[in-house]
Amino acid sequence: MQVLRHIPNSLQQPCALAIGNFDGMHLGHQALLEKLKKTAHASDLEAAVMTFEPHPRELFMPESAPARLCSMREKLEHFAQAGVARVYVCRFNQQFAKVTAEIFMRDILQRSINAQTVLVGEDFRFGAKRAGSVSDFVAAGLNLVSLPQVDLAGLRVSSTRVRSALADGRLEEAKLLLGRAYSISGKVVHGAKRGRQMGFPTANVHMRHERPALKGVYAVKLDGLNAVANLGVRPTIAGVPKLSLEVHVLDFKEDLYGKHVHVEFLHKIRNEMKFDGLDTLKTQIANDVTLARSFFETIIAD
Repeated sequence: MQVLRHIPNSLQQPCALAIGNFDGMHLGHQALLEKLKKTAHASDLEAAVMTFEPHPRELFMPESAPARLCSMREKLEHFAQAGVARVYVCRFNQQFAKVTAEIFMRDILQRSINAQTVLVGEDFRFGAKRAGSVSDFVAAGLNLVSLPQVDLAGLRVSSTRVRSALADGRLEEAKLLLGRAYSISGKVVHGAKRGRQMGFPTANVHMRHERPALKGVYAVKLDGLNAVANLGVRPTIAGVPKLSLEVHVLDFKEDLYGKHVHVEFLHKIRNEMKFDGLDTLKTQIANDVTLARSFFETIIAD
């Protein structure tokens, strides 16, 4: 899969192009990518995707921007798995935000990317001040495939709904919306070794963004291994609060430093809490481990 982080100056190979933020890669996104693959194959076109970094609301309203469901690397992994041949990662900055709908369609989609078919959700908006809509693609002579919303339990599947489920600890609902357990991937980096000192060594997974969709203590799988994880700012530890994902793998002693790991969130144990001291924290961690073991035993029993 080819990844371009700029708009090419020369005309590209003809493609079918799906456009969107694709945050979380939920069932609606998956339906769009499946339609993209079929459309591209039927017309002998390259299957391509255009996405944006950062999320537009992070530029215009950083204080109220939505929590990130996945990093760009995770998005690209999903695109590759879906059979996408080329991805255009558009840097969403003030200059890009001023591009009108007409220029976006003419200069970027037609004269550069060479999109023969455009695939978007039915409520897709684009261009400066979100002035463009799906009807403008047709008016510009672009072949349009507009997908209706995907519903689950009578409600629309959306990134907003996934974020709400994760924030409230409704992991099973999030799993249904995503078609898989919610996960975070990242490289295991060195930490302060405090967990090891308390008898609970942890893999510190590097977070690529500071606004996660969930926080707290969870029973998780790290590359298929049973584990318990804390995602938060460690309020009991003195110093400047810093977001971290710390994973204690049960009955595991191997070195994970430098490895890129995949953490699946399966069950919420509790919210992150501040304790009186490290001894109290150590007692609570032991209890968290016991609860995580009970959860995994329940899964085996079922």
